[in-house]
Amino acid sequence: MEYVKNHIWQILIALNYVLALSAVATILFKRLNPTKTLSYIIVLLVFPFIGLLVYYLFGQEYRKSKIFSRKNVLNQSVVKKVQEELELGTKEIEEVDLLLDEKSKLIPLLYNSEKSKMTINNKVELIKDGDAKFKLLFEDIKKAEHHIHLEYFIIKDDIIGTELLNELCKKSKEGINVRIVIDDVGSNISSKMKAKIKQSGVEMHAFMPVLFSGSTGKMNYRDHRKIIVIDGKIGYVGGINVSDNYVNSNNKRYWRDTHLRIEGEAVKPLQILFFTTWDFASGEELKISKDYFPNHNIKENVPLQIAASGPDTDWSNIMEAIFVAITNAVDSIYITTPYFIPNDEIITALQVAARSNLDVKVIVPKKSDSWVAEYATNSYLEQLLEAGVEVYQYNKGFIHAKTMVVDGVFGTVGTANMDYRSFNINFEVNALVYEKDFCEELKNLFNDDLKDSEKIDYQSWKNRSKTTKFIEAIARLAAPLL
Repeated sequence: MEYVKNHIWQILIALNYVLALSAVATILFKRLNPTKTLSYIIVLLVFPFIGLLVYYLFGQEYRKSKIFSRKNVLNQSVVKKVQEELELGTKEIEEVDLLLDEKSKLIPLLYNSEKSKMTINNKVELIKDGDAKFKLLFEDIKKAEHHIHLEYFIIKDDIIGTELLNELCKKSKEGINVRIVIDDVGSNISSKMKAKIKQSGVEMHAFMPVLFSGSTGKMNYRDHRKIIVIDGKIGYVGGINVSDNYVNSNNKRYWRDTHLRIEGEAVKPLQILFFTTWDFASGEELKISKDYFPNHNIKENVPLQIAASGPDTDWSNIMEAIFVAITNAVDSIYITTPYFIPNDEIITALQVAARSNLDVKVIVPKKSDSWVAEYATNSYLEQLLEAGVEVYQYNKGFIHAKTMVVDGVFGTVGTANMDYRSFNINFEVNALVYEKDFCEELKNLFNDDLKDSEKIDYQSWKNRSKTTKFIEAIARLAAPLL
């Protein structure tokens, strides 16, 4: 005991490195992205104790894990029937090809993919800020007759959040089934509001609570989705959370974001996706009835897929969809993202596209809401600029939109950023739209944002200070851990 007491620090250091080397071996066997692997190894070996804590909190891999099983929902007879009804026949596939004209093969459409069924009869409304979104949303909530489902990364009981939660409590007291899933890391709701929610009959569950020791190691895997389904007929998806930050009338800093309001067949995959999250977060065996998948009378032809990705999917579906869209482009690629911390595949695809004389433009914020993310993003821009990609920094406020439009016939709006976390770690959802009028509107919105952006000059950017480049390099190294 005397020896232990006199050499406690050396013993702890030795124990740290035994555990660290064990973790390094585990990381190497996982065959992760080399950059991510190197980042974790450096943290583990250079920062005693802190490195182990970082790895425990953020480094564990749960993709394909049984804890995220979707079978409880997908195996239910009602859901199986809905999935079957969403499968397109040969005639409908030909109709999609006709809608896309000569560029119908731009994106390999995964008609029969379990994760993202192609739907045809949809009405889609593009929303460009939180003020417009919440105005539409409150109108739809007031008209709800059967159920309201919400799944959000951020819900705060500030001005807009309190207004929304109060309205949901009111609808619950009217007999409407209201279910809410909140991410336990992103959301912040007071005990008083939680009590009111419970008393009103609203069912609310936190996604992977982090207050318990058994779940602490999973705080890295967050539900970053923003989904609303009302009566199985109306769906919302996009980048706008429930917080005053997203509402310009309540926010000092201008916030530009993009969201979609959907009516039609595509609401059904959104509903199924919500139920898979609800099943996991609630731990309850919910019997799903036909009432959650009503018929609709939408006649518009807007081909649309709901693509989801996360630790419950075998592949990085959204990243792969973006990659395929970029590599199949023949004319233009316009991307807006608040955080540009991509993998090598996306960087290479954009470089090749630009060097092939395609019109490739990317908008990122000039001033981010995270200094680490800002410097990490900036560290990647020189690679784009030297390949001929036009990069713009949005300077009107903060741009949080996650959009892409390719060749004027394919567009995506959703929750996924162009970063490691969205591609590989978080639960995300994007709408993939294959319709020219919608893509033209999305392109016009991109061009409007260009007017509030400053184009980066390659030579000036290349000559930024060594101090700035050093900070960017450190932030970039930390990027896989963000």
